[in-house]
Amino acid sequence: MKTSVIIPVKTFQKSKTRLQLSEEKTNKLCRLLLEEVIRTIHESKLIDKTIVVTNEEQISDIIEKYSCEKIKDEHETSVNDAVKLAEEYLLENEFTHSIVLPLDVPFFESDDLKKLLDFSENESVIVVPSRHFDGTNALLRTPINSMTPRYDEGSYSFQIESAKTSNVKISVGLVYRLMLDIDNPEDLEFVLKHNIKPEFCQKIKSIIE
Repeated sequence: MKTSVIIPVKTFQKSKTRLQLSEEKTNKLCRLLLEEVIRTIHESKLIDKTIVVTNEEQISDIIEKYSCEKIKDEHETSVNDAVKLAEEYLLENEFTHSIVLPLDVPFFESDDLKKLLDFSENESVIVVPSRHFDGTNALLRTPINSMTPRYDEGSYSFQIESAKTSNVKISVGLVYRLMLDIDNPEDLEFVLKHNIKPEFCQKIKSIIE
């Protein structure tokens, strides 16, 4: 078992536009979210390699700090294409498991990753939806090319549809902390109200207030 996490990261000026924050606050928030996701992965000791697919130059220090692999995404055409870039690296290096995580799901803990990996089987896909069931917050594939991801289409149901055509076992993982993301002001208000990681939530507040 050789496990990876893929994190596609758009340049910050193109990220989180629905939050309607200033450029400075957006940059700080994106860095904060990304580092929390990578830190949690790193401290879990469950992942062999974290791969950041990006054209953003402001995160080189975070990538180096946690010994991530950076794959340059010069064109930023789509999340699907970013994941495909990472797949090429993973296949060359014989990885068996791949979890795709966005940068805006910072509230999970090591136990949540363990649940996903413990539940995984050969020739299987686990999809963790967002809390509104309108997006994909985590996608675990075994093997890593067991199905073609369909991000950018608005619903986790497209991932399930793609997996069905690939003749693999499909599971929907209702992992609460992984289902929390920050995509719009309502999401931001929700996660701060529930205060799942109090110190981290305080850091968010210090940026946006």
